[in-house]
Amino acid sequence: MLASSHSGMLMPPAPPSPLLGSAAGRPTLQQRWRDQQPNQPSSRSVDRSGDIGPAASELAEIDQRFGFRAIQKRIQEMPVWLVSLIIHLLMLLMLALITTKSGSIGSIVLTISQDGGNVANELTEFSIDTIELDGVSQELPVDLDLSLEPDRIESSIRIASLDPPIDPLAPLFDGPLLSGAVTKLSVLPSNMFAGRTGAMKQRLLKQAGGTKTTEDAVSLGLKWIQRQQLGDGSWSLRGPYADGGRNENKVSATSMAMLAFMGAGSTHRGGQYKKELWQAVRWLVKQQGRDGFMAGQAIDHEKMYAQAQATIALCELYAMTGDSWIRPFAQASCDFAVAAQSPQGGWRYRPRFDSDTSVTGWFVMGLQSGQVAGLEVDPYVWHRVAGYLDSVSASRVNDYYASGFSYMVGDAASPSMTAEGLLCRQYMGSDRNLPGMREGLGAIVANHPISYREPDVYYWYYATQSLHHFGGPLWKQWNDRLKVEVPAQQITRGPERGSWSPQNDAWGRHAGRLYTTCFSLYCLEVYYRHMPLYNPDDEV
Repeated sequence: MLASSHSGMLMPPAPPSPLLGSAAGRPTLQQRWRDQQPNQPSSRSVDRSGDIGPAASELAEIDQRFGFRAIQKRIQEMPVWLVSLIIHLLMLLMLALITTKSGSIGSIVLTISQDGGNVANELTEFSIDTIELDGVSQELPVDLDLSLEPDRIESSIRIASLDPPIDPLAPLFDGPLLSGAVTKLSVLPSNMFAGRTGAMKQRLLKQAGGTKTTEDAVSLGLKWIQRQQLGDGSWSLRGPYADGGRNENKVSATSMAMLAFMGAGSTHRGGQYKKELWQAVRWLVKQQGRDGFMAGQAIDHEKMYAQAQATIALCELYAMTGDSWIRPFAQASCDFAVAAQSPQGGWRYRPRFDSDTSVTGWFVMGLQSGQVAGLEVDPYVWHRVAGYLDSVSASRVNDYYASGFSYMVGDAASPSMTAEGLLCRQYMGSDRNLPGMREGLGAIVANHPISYREPDVYYWYYATQSLHHFGGPLWKQWNDRLKVEVPAQQITRGPERGSWSPQNDAWGRHAGRLYTTCFSLYCLEVYYRHMPLYNPDDEV
């Protein structure tokens, strides 16, 4: 720090400059100039031998050590990679100063990747979009050439990574156990998405009763979704396909499509649909505001559904890849979910205002996905959710439907809300033998099996997951119809080949063809989409 002349501090005398004199009595340049005779035309005198005089010699030495030619020579001697590195760092600093809205430079994360191609001296043109999140500029390379492979665009190798590593031995649940139950899990995965690829996928598919028919239906359905992606990377509920939804909700549509691709093992870094997911996640994070909210363009009663679905998509993608640039967006969505929880313990159409079991189930899955990914989730959120689930259980509303759950406090229990409520219990650590678990799932299988006389893919989505985790004879009975009837209803000809018609579905008539197709695919991916929570042999 430079001392101010107004501070009153006495500064010690400055040492003589090496350019102007020395402590050994050597005359300074000024003294030599004053000692010259008036009739001498210049200090640059030359003796008979042609040697340069003392003054010129010293100036030449200075020029040789510090002058332009010396600097030019040092630059020429530098290796090409070092010059390129310096130029690129200067360009990044200039871009940060230009694009940062706050006028200050935020954190800069350098990533390193090894290029197997030839070294090029040319500079590659690129641009960086800056997204403000809680006062921190997140630099997202959204204008990079998408013809490049995503793993060539960004490397997972990090320098001093700011995000903590995911402990592979960490337990799945940090939340409270319900009703004094002891959790019995067949596995304690740090990543509940570990069964989506490779040998584990094939093993789970076989063990849980999946078939070639179900896998062929998944493949055909994903290709239909691929064809519907818009030019900006998003999807639409209203088209460009037949039987679109009544209302537009691009955040919901994009999140549902992403979840279908990811459920079969693709990410933006690998898999058959990595390019589609790369375009989709770039579009999705650009919808996020400073508070983590992404569904501002949806109609009021659909905003929180879309927000929860987008939270699941971001958290799953981060958990599956560990890409550090996704983390702040996924964390912000979890922070919004925690802040939006109502005093009743659940979520509904407006933050912190009301609760219903339908919206609550989506946020529970979003926060569980974030927690498994290593994101920060306030543990107390689970105590409040448990209280809300207690308030809508059948024992509280004195309903005939044993061990069921209702849509809101005081309502009658229903099959779809029962399936969703029991799935929430499972993910929050309830024991497989918890009183009411078997009764509730047994009533679902016995009274409301899969039937296209009354199609309801929303109900099937939750019932399929909760029964798959529970396993045993109840799951086999449910799956015997699932693996036959759902693929049989898939469109196999024409422009909508690979999709499912929304015409007669309970909610498909409102939400449209993309909705029914995605939810049907979730059901057929259930064999490996999430790691099983229970070992059926633990039954007592």
